[in-house]
Amino acid sequence: MTLVAIDLGTTNSLIAVFTEKGSELIPNAMGEFLTPSAVGLNNANEIVVGVEAKNRLVTHPEKTHARFKRFMGTNKDFKLGRKTYRAEELSAMVLRSLKSDAERHLGTKVQRAIISVPAYFNDVQRKATYAAGEMAGLKVERLINEPTAAALAYGLNSKDDENTFIVIDLGGGTFDVSILEIFEGIMEVRSSAGDAFLGGEDFTDAIVKDFGEQIGSDFEALSPSARANLRDLADRAKKGLSEKDAVKIKFNTKSKTYELDLSRDRFEEISKDLIKKLRLPIQRAISDAGLRAENIDRVVMVGGATRMDIVRQHITRLLKLFPEHRLDPDHVIALGAAVQAGLVDRHEALEDVVMTDVCPFTLGTEVAIELPNGQHEGGHFQPVIERNTVIPVSRVVTNGTIRKGQREVTLQIFQGESAWVRDNVPLGTLNVKLSPKKDEFEYFDIRFTYDVSGILEVLVTVHSSQKTERLILEGNPGALSKAEIDKRFKELEKLKVHPKDKAENSAVMSRLERAYENQLGDIRQVIQRRIAEFSAVLETQKETDIALMRDELMKWVESIENMDIF
Repeated sequence: MTLVAIDLGTTNSLIAVFTEKGSELIPNAMGEFLTPSAVGLNNANEIVVGVEAKNRLVTHPEKTHARFKRFMGTNKDFKLGRKTYRAEELSAMVLRSLKSDAERHLGTKVQRAIISVPAYFNDVQRKATYAAGEMAGLKVERLINEPTAAALAYGLNSKDDENTFIVIDLGGGTFDVSILEIFEGIMEVRSSAGDAFLGGEDFTDAIVKDFGEQIGSDFEALSPSARANLRDLADRAKKGLSEKDAVKIKFNTKSKTYELDLSRDRFEEISKDLIKKLRLPIQRAISDAGLRAENIDRVVMVGGATRMDIVRQHITRLLKLFPEHRLDPDHVIALGAAVQAGLVDRHEALEDVVMTDVCPFTLGTEVAIELPNGQHEGGHFQPVIERNTVIPVSRVVTNGTIRKGQREVTLQIFQGESAWVRDNVPLGTLNVKLSPKKDEFEYFDIRFTYDVSGILEVLVTVHSSQKTERLILEGNPGALSKAEIDKRFKELEKLKVHPKDKAENSAVMSRLERAYENQLGDIRQVIQRRIAEFSAVLETQKETDIALMRDELMKWVESIENMDIF
């Protein structure tokens, strides 16, 4: 049964497969490798995924959502029409779309997948990714950390070399750093660090804020549609700076037209706090690997946000090495995840390749420490598995009760590097029942097992009874039970999804509608006429005529969009 690899991204997602020729990307219904991670409803209340949904972010922001990956494993709801969905369910819709693309391309059913996740995703976020896969009808064989996947993509072509390289992975919503060593076909992750809430979308937000200041008091009065349009233009302006020293955008509202400026110098100024946040994870990863910056032989940059000049320049100055970008930064993670799929399926072309990974953060529990006066102070963090321990790994600590005859102990599980649990990330609460022993303290072993997918299992063995229980993390508002996952899977299966064979036409129509929304004056009438012409051709159901006009309109509407950025 075919095992596919999926890069489930904040901004875009991709799917790939490992074959005799190596990693191969699979195109979507539009013939593109990148599928925007956007979900919405069209005018017929059908679910649309990808480029059509992305276009409707501007025209129908109340019926469309994107950037939901950041809320995986939380209770945040996203409204589509009369229904609300969690981030896992919206992600499942993206996964279902990719699954459908793969089945059409490969000519076979697809039920198994490797899915990439940010290295700094915690246990709850990883389990939420598993849940999204299950709701999409996929058996998730393994999760792979994104920088590790990137390292596989690059390392496969230099597996006979011996060098140390750093992977800088800045995607739409997350930032990861990994240090790897390659020797004799072995690729070993030495350390990982990152920030699960730093990505290219934050740089776009900084531009929107700056444009808002240029607009002045009118900014607060903008409609949701106008704000979505401004954000779209800000994103395009950001990309425009990769080719120009300065760009202007024309932003139309119902009452006024604004010309907004953005130069490279200004972009660097408004992004300086974000650029500073890149430094600490890089320094931590190098330090944890027991290295200095001069010990790094290669710098590999992946993720679409690394295309920004200010990011590349900062990394070059920091590491004193020019970054490699031989592979498309948007494609690298999917290509590497496909290599992992080949390893899982024991593909003969990968027989001499070995990959190791690490736990990117410290996992532990809250403990109470006895003070000199005999009192106990809670809130202290007890590491069980320390960051950058090679995985899979199992570690055990022994704790005891603070009172004799204690009937129960509550374990608080955390992820983080602070000595105080208040500054770390809570993962859940475990309640352990104890046999009452009036005149004695009770002792118990806490075993953490962290697997290759980054999923945490906790076992507790009570000494007096020698009973061992596999405890499920409870008390976390973002965790879905197996029953809830099954229920939501059945509900998603019933949703009316827009047919794939109409995706290209719908995408063009939604793009024309977005252009109409953005423009003012005579050009709007021209766009409206083109919409009517395309509708008339669609009614004929003549595929040749439709394809010809569709291609012509794609070029035409792109020229219209470019009028807004100059």
